[in-house]
Amino acid sequence: MIVNADARFIPLADGSINCVITSPPYCGIIMSMKTQRDEKGRFVKGMRYSPTTEFKKGEHWRPRRLYWDKEWLRCEYEDKLRSASEIAEQFGITETAVLHWLRKHKIPRRDMVEIRAKKHWGLSGEKNGMYGKDGDTNPNWKGGITPERQEFYASDGWKRACSEVYKRDGAKCQRCGSKENLHVHHIVPFGNKGLRADINNLILLCKDCHNFVHSKRNVDKEYIEKGGVE
Repeated sequence: MIVNADARFIPLADGSINCVITSPPYCGIIMSMKTQRDEKGRFVKGMRYSPTTEFKKGEHWRPRRLYWDKEWLRCEYEDKLRSASEIAEQFGITETAVLHWLRKHKIPRRDMVEIRAKKHWGLSGEKNGMYGKDGDTNPNWKGGITPERQEFYASDGWKRACSEVYKRDGAKCQRCGSKENLHVHHIVPFGNKGLRADINNLILLCKDCHNFVHSKRNVDKEYIEKGGVE
């Protein structure tokens, strides 16, 4: 900030004033002063004060980014089915920034059903790096605090048993023949550890039949053998 300096004022054609400092040590410094104001001291709307340095239409103080372009963003998001997070990673920005431009260009966002349908869920079976890794060999292992039933149903042994039962029973309920909402049922209850993954102790039932088997209506204990209800 320059204070206590002598100055010479030069009016310009656009109504502004150049202030030229004439006293040392600021001799020769030129400052532009805007004077186009209304009676209340406010700048006049529509008045261009610096036409040589002002931003033109479409210009921005930041370098233009590719994802600002509507057609490029639409092509990447709709035609190539790239996600907002993938586009954000390409430019080193946040996903929120990409979502902002999708809204700005009125590009419809995918709903959760579409997102899940297009999502790559990884390799299956032995090709998956996590195949066969349970207990303390799994990076998500929490020291054995997972409930026994939940841990068993997440095991590869149970998944293989279910796959075999589906094939053997033709992917349909063995009580009513339905192919909807199928469950794998333990004939001898879950409490018998030796038979938990034995396919001879498993049978395919639909949800309604499974509920019936475990209900009081099943007076004949259909598909239930000694050991009680699981």
